[in-house]
Amino acid sequence: MTDFTSDTPVERVHKTPKTEFYVYFLIIFLAALPLATISWALSMLRQRKWSNRGPVARAFSQARIITPMIFSA
Repeated sequence: MTDFTSDTPVERVHKTPKTEFYVYFLIIFLAALPLATISWALSMLRQRKWSNRGPVARAFSQARIITPMIFSA
């Protein structure tokens, strides 16, 4: 007789982000915003032209990269 209960496949369910994720995202976004503003202003001065991505987009991008790294560790 075969035991089918020991090797049952585990289905991975996509979890929706929790409140904790959003709190960390907000903290990282707010911390990245001043640095993104400074780097955006410096790049504007160096290149002497408007950038397509503003400081908010840069900070949002950094927060989207960093926050999942915290939760995957």
